[in-house]
Amino acid sequence: MIKSKSYIAIIFLFTLLLMSCGAERNIKKGDRFLSLGEYNDAAEQYKKAYQLLPPKEKAQRGKVALKMAQCYDKINQQQRAISAYRNAIRYKQVSIDDHLALGQQLMKNGNYKEAAEEFQMVLDSIPNNELALNGLSAAKNAPRIKEQGSRYTVKRMDVFNSRRDDYSPMLAGDGFDHLYFTSTRNEALGDELSGITGMKNGDIFVSEKDDKGKWTKPEAAVGGLNTSYDEGACCFSTDQLEMYLTQCTSDPSAPRYAQIVTSNRSDAAWSKASELKISNDTLSSYAHPAISPDGQWLYFTSDMPGGKGGLDIWRIRLTATGLGGVENLGEPINTAGDEEFPTFRPNGDLYFSSNGHPGLGGLDIFIAKVNNKGHYELEHPGYPLNSQGDDFGMTFEGPHNRGFFSSNRGDGRGWDHIYAFENPEIVNTIKGWVYEIDGYELPAAQVYMVGNDGTNMKLRVKGDGSFTQVVKPGVDYILLATCKGFLNHKEEVKVMPSEASEETVLQFPLASITAPVLIDNIFYDFDKATLRPESQKALDELVKLLNENPNVTIELSAHCDYKGSAEYNKHLSQQRAESVVAYLIDKGIAKDRLTPKGYGKESPKTIRKKTTEKYPWLKEGDILTEEFIKKQDKDKQEICNQLNRRTEFIVLRTTYGMFDEKGNLKNPPKPKKQEQEKKDDEGGVTISFD
Repeated sequence: MIKSKSYIAIIFLFTLLLMSCGAERNIKKGDRFLSLGEYNDAAEQYKKAYQLLPPKEKAQRGKVALKMAQCYDKINQQQRAISAYRNAIRYKQVSIDDHLALGQQLMKNGNYKEAAEEFQMVLDSIPNNELALNGLSAAKNAPRIKEQGSRYTVKRMDVFNSRRDDYSPMLAGDGFDHLYFTSTRNEALGDELSGITGMKNGDIFVSEKDDKGKWTKPEAAVGGLNTSYDEGACCFSTDQLEMYLTQCTSDPSAPRYAQIVTSNRSDAAWSKASELKISNDTLSSYAHPAISPDGQWLYFTSDMPGGKGGLDIWRIRLTATGLGGVENLGEPINTAGDEEFPTFRPNGDLYFSSNGHPGLGGLDIFIAKVNNKGHYELEHPGYPLNSQGDDFGMTFEGPHNRGFFSSNRGDGRGWDHIYAFENPEIVNTIKGWVYEIDGYELPAAQVYMVGNDGTNMKLRVKGDGSFTQVVKPGVDYILLATCKGFLNHKEEVKVMPSEASEETVLQFPLASITAPVLIDNIFYDFDKATLRPESQKALDELVKLLNENPNVTIELSAHCDYKGSAEYNKHLSQQRAESVVAYLIDKGIAKDRLTPKGYGKESPKTIRKKTTEKYPWLKEGDILTEEFIKKQDKDKQEICNQLNRRTEFIVLRTTYGMFDEKGNLKNPPKPKKQEQEKKDDEGGVTISFD
């Protein structure tokens, strides 16, 4: 009997020894994974070790529980993190910082009362701890903020979401009809699971809005952009030809640091990404890029030295010659906690996410607006845009306060999903279209806008020749469209106060300097040179054009079809050209700026590409000669004759009135230094509308 008991004791001790050795192996594996930042794999090893450790080894179980908690904390599994932290506390293996971390996890779980107790415990030891002070404030105020609500509405967008992480949406396209985002879904490249998250590495996916306004099934971005590495959190240059994104490469022997890379677009495909080297510091992470609305600054998230603590938001200037110096945004934006995922609304408001400022739990979205003194003021947009989970990654549908963001609210696994949001606002906008008269859009054009409130802006024209700009009620604006090789066009707008959002649509047809410009809707009495009343609108537009371009002289030409004698047609067309010139002179245009010319049938029309869209049987470059017309069907012949019967103008000079009698420039440019000082004083481009 004694021998039997001894044998059982030996077996028991041997079993404990084996378990202890097994636990040590798991702990060592976990420590190695943790040193590489592979939190999911580390947590699995610590969990196995904890289960193998005998209950009497309290200190060791407590240490393992703490490491497990810290790993679950990193991968957003707050229920497991809370349990592990409490086990570590039970075994008395925690520091005051771990009570702070538990409080933050309790906030993310909506346990505000228990979170307040943890924050208070921290403050009892360290009264001025910034994160504990903000945490306690948040825990006390969160229930009221949630009950109060806001004008925001939020909707989960299942069309974008998968059974894995989907986050950081970014709208693109002239019509905001492409949504790019990061996803770890099964379709992402690579076969291995990430040691950090336990899922596949993220790739950039895109969904397009169809003609009916419905979003299509997301597909991986085309080109060499995606790799087996981790790609995510993208944004675009102002011309949308360059993508900035975060990439994490894999190295089995070293921690993975995030870096910002760029990719260029050719048609619908994106090139292989290349690193954007922000600094020579190779031990810091650079992530979550955002381009300022003026395209002059790259904002990003980093843990580089010199910050306020945790992750901070920084910025670096983008110049034609490369990157400028790095700046930390400082207070009030950055805190001792984490500030991440910067993005901009087109009006210049900076949106970012933080767990350092008082919020509802996890990462909350905050808005940083610049006040009259040039300083940032912070605003918390409330519930339901923010929740007890992580809320981040905003993108806006143009000037409107609607778009998409990401959140892990309500997901017990801590996975992120994409949501739509909207906050109804009264937004007054001007939408303009810049195009060649009788031609196509002019994306190379530039639009200048000034207002009687001091506004002085240069607006970017999109690829379809359009631009959109938010304007203020009660302000008078002047907009001038310019493009090399074309005359200027000006429009004036007075924005009236309104009770709903309104969009003013303006057209900016630019006249070519080198090609004949058709003056449409000019009508004469039959077989006469008398202008009919319905011609007045088109002629008044020509008067406006000449007043906006005071240094231009033109030849005003009238043309007939081939019917009738050449002499008669030439005489009639000359009279008609002179009738138009007489109208312009009567409206105040100087006589020596106008040259009437009747061509009769001598100068048949040359077909331009735009005309072929209306008449597909014509080709670009066709000349509507009598011989060409007579080869056509009868109906087509009449169309050709109508096209030949036209009134046009062509620019002769662009220097009228610029020189005095001695040939000297009347208004010479000011010295560069003086001109630059004036620009600096006014904070933008100097525009004069004479």
